[in-house]
Amino acid sequence: MEKRVLRLVRSEARIFLRLMVATEKIADCTWRGMMKSIHTARATIAIVLGLGSSIFMLHAQNQPSEGKTEAASRQEAQSTFESVCAACHGLDGRGGERGPDVASGSEAVRKSDAELLSVVRDGRPSKGMPAFSTYEESKLLALVAYLRELQGAGRRTSSTGDPARGRELFFGKAKCSDCHAVGGQGGFFGSDLSGFAAKKTADELRTAIVAPNKDRDPRKGPVTVKLSDSTVLTGMPRNEDNFSLQLQTLDGQFHFLDKSKIMTIARTPNSLMPTDYGRTLSPTDLADLVTFLANSAGSRGARQASQSGDDEEDQ
Repeated sequence: MEKRVLRLVRSEARIFLRLMVATEKIADCTWRGMMKSIHTARATIAIVLGLGSSIFMLHAQNQPSEGKTEAASRQEAQSTFESVCAACHGLDGRGGERGPDVASGSEAVRKSDAELLSVVRDGRPSKGMPAFSTYEESKLLALVAYLRELQGAGRRTSSTGDPARGRELFFGKAKCSDCHAVGGQGGFFGSDLSGFAAKKTADELRTAIVAPNKDRDPRKGPVTVKLSDSTVLTGMPRNEDNFSLQLQTLDGQFHFLDKSKIMTIARTPNSLMPTDYGRTLSPTDLADLVTFLANSAGSRGARQASQSGDDEEDQ
């Protein structure tokens, strides 16, 4: 009896052991399968990510950066202007023998980008300007943007002077207001400087003050005429055509002259503006004056005056 019980116990023990071994094998196979699946998924993800990264890098290499694209567009616009437009308007856009000043002339400056685009695209046949409608729209827009550069867009006047003291100098010691006006106050003979600084850097403003004859266009500014009765008049030409000349002299009077009675017309070679400001004004004075002009150009009224005034006048 005891032997039978012992054999039964041993048999059940063997069965139990076999079950344990089978269970371990099943668990091991399941674990291996799971791990294999995980490794396969990881490999697949790595492959997908690797392919995506490669495609992105290849696309990035084939596509120029935004900054490089803008630089190339700007360079192309400059080349187009210099090769096509400069023949009439000059390399700096300030006018030539056959074309007007489009860099500082009030007519061009006050136009909107859309209006400039229309002029470039459609031309002005009545004034001899051809149309450029065969150019792509992007090329025309880049050309308008470059023209705005020539007009001084995006340039800032940086000066640390005292604008209040600069105003005192403008209307006092420096005597700028004898000829020029700012914000509706001042003289009439010279150009209105309300918005002048908006298109100039601080260095350019200082140069305009201390060296008024530098890069001066001899076609602009005062003229001296001698009439058939020996009268000599010097003033600013306010209007002129083939038959008449409207001249405003320093005393403010307008003279409507018949060109048939004019013996000679001589352009004044130099500006009537004093050339000794570099000696009579200190560096601090100049900084204050520049800051005053810059602040004046930043006001709403000055911008409107700049748009409605004639920036082409020069003393």
